[in-house]
Amino acid sequence: MSCLFCQIAEKKIPAKVAYEDEHVLAFHDISPQAPVHVLFIPKKHITSLLDMKEEDDALVGSLVRRARDLARELGLNDRGFRLVFNTGSDAGYSVFHIHLHLVGGRPLGWPPG
Repeated sequence: MSCLFCQIAEKKIPAKVAYEDEHVLAFHDISPQAPVHVLFIPKKHITSLLDMKEEDDALVGSLVRRARDLARELGLNDRGFRLVFNTGSDAGYSVFHIHLHLVGGRPLGWPPG
């Protein structure tokens, strides 16, 4: 059985899609931590940032650009937003498919966590 995010990318599990193209899917987090909380995933399964290959650089760059574009579309560019990749158990990484969080719409404290 494939991972949760692969199943979402394959449309086997429904999600509220915010963006989609041939290589990237973005959907609203089911447990949002801010008014805007969207997850950007590559449709290609990559278990962790630690498993990325050089050939994945453009794909991961595309996640960042798409997140930036959606942040602008949602009006977050004036107040700010956060983009986060988590890796490992201490970071709360629980779905083993790389994903980029776009979080915004409220003041975000620092340090996070």
